[in-house]
Amino acid sequence: MPTFFAPDGTRLAYRVHGNGGSKGDGDGCADGHDAPVVCIPGGPADSRYLGDLGGLSAHRRLVVLDLRGTGRSAIPDDTSSYRCDRLVADVEALRTHLGLSRIDLLAHSAGANLATRYAARHPKRIGRLALIAPGTRALGITISGEARRELARLRGAEPWFPAAFAALEAITGGTGSDWEAIGPFFYGRWDAAAQQHLTASRPENEEAVAHFAAEGAFAPEATRAALAGFGAPVLLLAGEFDVNSPPRSVAEAAGSFPDAALVVQPGAGHYPWLDDADRFAATVAAFLE
Repeated sequence: MPTFFAPDGTRLAYRVHGNGGSKGDGDGCADGHDAPVVCIPGGPADSRYLGDLGGLSAHRRLVVLDLRGTGRSAIPDDTSSYRCDRLVADVEALRTHLGLSRIDLLAHSAGANLATRYAARHPKRIGRLALIAPGTRALGITISGEARRELARLRGAEPWFPAAFAALEAITGGTGSDWEAIGPFFYGRWDAAAQQHLTASRPENEEAVAHFAAEGAFAPEATRAALAGFGAPVLLLAGEFDVNSPPRSVAEAAGSFPDAALVVQPGAGHYPWLDDADRFAATVAAFLE
């Protein structure tokens, strides 16, 4: 697995998926469509859960970052460096390492908060920005428990619904913490593949998770003000049934970008490339091209 160094000396790793059908030299060292798409996972969790994003690697080469302290990236000496705003420097170091003046950037879930902060700080370094089932805390958009429960009720006919909904009610009401039980709400189909994926996507570094959203990680007003002049095209893709990143909240987030397109993928949860790989890859590839 290739590596590079963050500004503070932490060794960071990334995965490369596919050739993307490009005619580049394979090193990702030229701008344009021969260049890779830099991908930021959520969690913070091992980036392996992204896979090749439902076959998106057939369209563009993917460079998938392991955030510090996850996957094969090193654990930093300073745990405060796990904070979202401080991780911006790691993404910028990866861009420099790849030798690109601009990057197409894709981020999933909590990783979208990092991508949003990167866009606000380095707007000229992004060609296109794709936010998949995005977290919205960096923009100051909160999601109520009732909004999550309302969306969850759309799955009422599913055999697993009663137990999962009871757990969700307890969590959103502040009386429960059985995150495992609400797993089915994150997938369009709760089958063996989804159950296996849920295990693989679970964050393992508790310190990284705890510090990611620590005080100072987000500055919503300043971020929105900076994004008011953001010139790059933005895709925000939501899953129809995603209780983590409801379509209504993602639509609100789209309003923070001057040139944004909102797509709601039918029948999808928080991992839309698993629920309908062909639809997902076609949508994102068309945007990136």
